Amino acid sequence: MRIVARVLCLALIMLAIPGASFAGVFISVGFGPPALPVYEQPPCPAEGYFWTPGYWAYGPDGYFWVPGTWVMAPTPGFLWTPGYWGWGGSAFIWHAGYWGPHIGFYGGVPYGYGYGGSGYEGGYWRENHFYYNTSVNNVSTTVIHNTYNKTVINNVTVNRVSYNGGTGGVVASPTPQEQAAANEHHIEPTHEQVQHVQAASTNRDLLASVNHGKPAVAATAKPGDFKHAVAAKSAGAEYHPPANTHAAVPRPNTAVPRPGNKAASNVPRPGNVPRPENNPRVENTPRPANMSHPESAPRPQNTSHPAAPAQHEAAPRPQSQPHPAKPAAPGKENRPPEERPR
Repeated sequence: MRIVARVLCLALIMLAIPGASFAGVFISVGFGPPALPVYEQPPCPAEGYFWTPGYWAYGPDGYFWVPGTWVMAPTPGFLWTPGYWGWGGSAFIWHAGYWGPHIGFYGGVPYGYGYGGSGYEGGYWRENHFYYNTSVNNVSTTVIHNTYNKTVINNVTVNRVSYNGGTGGVVASPTPQEQAAANEHHIEPTHEQVQHVQAASTNRDLLASVNHGKPAVAATAKPGDFKHAVAAKSAGAEYHPPANTHAAVPRPNTAVPRPGNKAASNVPRPGNVPRPENNPRVENTPRPANMSHPESAPRPQNTSHPAAPAQHEAAPRPQSQPHPAKPAAPGKENRPPEERPR
């Protein structure tokens, strides 16, 4: 069952990208993700790239870090709302990110670089061009000219918590504007984002149980470019993975067949096992009552149970027993055959 769970979990990772809600799949985990690591943002590669912050995803071996990266927006005018982990009452549930005309609710998680917990201060669109705020983005003004500088006042409290609600989580609720943004037209993560998550899921150095919350690849200039990456300066907090990391696995809404579904397994059920009377091998096996040589297994004398002989009156008697000769005529019972008168 553990192998099946791991295979199922690995398959769900491919769907559990920031656009998991579009695939009809959700992920719930019994324990929260590590704190957000401290890292520097790599330089923006070119105009039109949009910053998507890093986050902790969940896979067969526990939480793993998905590096922050610069991504080309799928269409002018759309912004990226990051996904977030939120306490659902009995487990932490992953809420998928999406592209849309406005920034929605991302759990109040302070991802940084314009994402202070609510809204986005990293830039804005104007006439199909994105203008970058150089106070929160690492943008070279000699390469990119659509820039401005606006001071962003962040919360003075140092908080690297990466989830909403639960014990020690961020306390935040969506505003009316964020609720309206959630109901707008959305676009799934781009193909580059999907490949970026898949590459992170196969890199064991990005596992929280391996890097202890300080990934060697914390951010990249472009999706999947782990060779030109920025390492984390430090972990957001000391991380101790739970002893049983397989206690909770990704769970699908409807993709997994229920136990009552016959298509869920090819293993024959007990009702399909042939019974002995329908098995030709069993029928060809001689039974004790039909043995051709009963004398090889003489039956015990049932003298202590008077009723036993009555149960076996219909059974053939062994040939080894003496024949019960018929009573001889008077005067002839003791005369041998050779002395009879001729």
